[in-house]
Amino acid sequence: MTRAAEKPAPSSYRRIQAAGIALLAALALLILAEPPWNLRLQAAWFDTYQLLVPRTIKTMPMTVVEIDEKSIDRLGQWPWPRNVLAKLVRNIEAFGPAAIGLDILMSERDRMSLDRSSDRELAQAIAAGPVVVGLAGRPERTDKEPEGPPFIVVDRAKSGHPPSVEGLNVPSHAGALTNIEELDRAASGHGALSAGPSDSVIRRLPLAIRINDRLVPSMPIEMLRVSLGAGEIRLFSHGGSVDTIAVGHFVAPTEADGELRIYYSKRDPRRYVSAIDVLDGKFDPDQLENKLVLIGTTGLAMVDYQNTPLGERMPGSEIHAQLLENINDQTWLIRPSWAPWLELGVFVLLGLSLVWATPRWKPASAALLAVFAIALPIAAGFAAFVWRRLVFDAAAPSLGLLVLFSALLLLTLAEAGRQRRRLERVIQRQREQAAYISGEVEAAKRVQMGFLPKTDALAGERRVEIAATMTPAREVGGDLYDFFLIDGRRLFFMIGDVAGKGLSASMFMAVSKALYKSNALRNLGSDMGELMRAANVEVSRDNPEMFFVTAFAAVLDLESGALAYCSAGHEGPYVLGPSGAEISRLAEAAGPPLCTVDGFAYRGAEHRLQPGQTLCLVTDGVIDARNPQAERYGSGRLRALLANLPGGVRAAQAVLDAVCNDVRAFVAGADAVDDLSVLAVRWIGPR
Repeated sequence: MTRAAEKPAPSSYRRIQAAGIALLAALALLILAEPPWNLRLQAAWFDTYQLLVPRTIKTMPMTVVEIDEKSIDRLGQWPWPRNVLAKLVRNIEAFGPAAIGLDILMSERDRMSLDRSSDRELAQAIAAGPVVVGLAGRPERTDKEPEGPPFIVVDRAKSGHPPSVEGLNVPSHAGALTNIEELDRAASGHGALSAGPSDSVIRRLPLAIRINDRLVPSMPIEMLRVSLGAGEIRLFSHGGSVDTIAVGHFVAPTEADGELRIYYSKRDPRRYVSAIDVLDGKFDPDQLENKLVLIGTTGLAMVDYQNTPLGERMPGSEIHAQLLENINDQTWLIRPSWAPWLELGVFVLLGLSLVWATPRWKPASAALLAVFAIALPIAAGFAAFVWRRLVFDAAAPSLGLLVLFSALLLLTLAEAGRQRRRLERVIQRQREQAAYISGEVEAAKRVQMGFLPKTDALAGERRVEIAATMTPAREVGGDLYDFFLIDGRRLFFMIGDVAGKGLSASMFMAVSKALYKSNALRNLGSDMGELMRAANVEVSRDNPEMFFVTAFAAVLDLESGALAYCSAGHEGPYVLGPSGAEISRLAEAAGPPLCTVDGFAYRGAEHRLQPGQTLCLVTDGVIDARNPQAERYGSGRLRALLANLPGGVRAAQAVLDAVCNDVRAFVAGADAVDDLSVLAVRWIGPR
């Protein structure tokens, strides 16, 4: 190949550069527009900073007195009588805390005290110390105006108009859910509890919110104000954009909406002291003396743990504690208002260098320049984070530069006549990627099959036989089944089918199975209908792709044969007699699939098995199986097969093998249309 053929001619530079500049402009506009996918990428990038370099704890100004599982075990189910809460507050006050916050809303009177004495006792305990109570914003107007300290609003823009609370860009609510009047009146301060962001990861918290036409501080800020004895909170803005919020000598620069970007540390047990230890006096007094003390619930059954950038789930009380540590140590994260323009400028400058150099330089040299251009924002972003706690988005510029360079390189290779060799390298990379993906999918299949229980887990159990199989239509599937002994005489089992197949369905299958099992273990004594309702809530909570799941779940009493069950849109199981052609189906206790109807009231049903009877449960992959002529297997064929099984072929494994072999013979090698699962449970009888 000649030298002229190795590089594009100078006359070709202009065509490549014109295309590169057009692409650079389009990418710049796309970055500037900040579409949702870019915001998600940006948030994930900011989380990476904290994940790699979490905050080092310097001071702990706040202690969380947690109403934890240990306290619940001692004092009974939450909520406790308010005289118990009053005793807890008094015990804390005895150690001279700087302020006490109640991360608990008490909008109704204590139902456990008919004469309301416990409310009065709690109000007296609140009035005796520097106690801050909470309130929560609501979208609708409420009769009661929220309490709160005065705000001094200063507009740095000096527009000549007095600052307007309504014009401030802070989270806004029409009304507030507050505590009963007796408690609110006794408190030294009032802070907002429910003003956090609505996304799934808590990255920022507002320092102030607006309720109707009144500014209300967040709980940490109000506790700080009460501890300092400050009479007001100062808010500085530029027009409607909040700039800074100050309490006493503490000054916290915020983002335009009044929210502070939290720099998280790892979870630390030193932030906590158990409520029962405070009541028993078994704790270090230094944990309360001159500390900001927040009373909150942390028991797993009482509070929703929030996702954080560190990948650790934390209760809201610890997030408040981390925010106060940020303010006390001045270790918050800062995203300057001019950061998007700086990021865009860096992207454009580096992009122009690639547009100029790529068609002129050798591919290896141009690639080195591209690596430098992509690595520069990443390295600079990490350096700014480590040294100054500044968060800059390097993901979008680097990704844009990668896209730009790839396009320029392809154009240059086409113009230089070297497309063939370059395409061979691309194909080779694609083959390697395909092999990698194939290996990853195979690993995913092994992991998924590992989620499913093995039948030998019940090998020592003589009262029941169980056999199960799951064959995905693709490499991985969306069917699920589970079974385990609840105790010495009860067996839980279920089968389900995620709508869809492939990798996405398999991921949702794993999540659904884990959530259902966790819910079943937490609610061992619940009615099956209530268990299905609770599972519906759990599985529906984080389901952005709107998957739905059919499920059949049951609990079998291995001594009596009593079967409690409930179905969520799933095929009812077949009940096979111990011999002969006896066959029936369980059709009661049916409801819609999970994730389709919020809050549906599922109802359970009961059935008593006779010794030797077998339950056969299948997913749609059996009924919808098709042969090469596109004929459907159908429920009629399955029922006929089960009804005609020989009397001796009623063991669980034999029933499963019969169904699988018949379906396999029917499809005769045709592609599977859906994942296929079979679960057979045979009750042999009591001990």
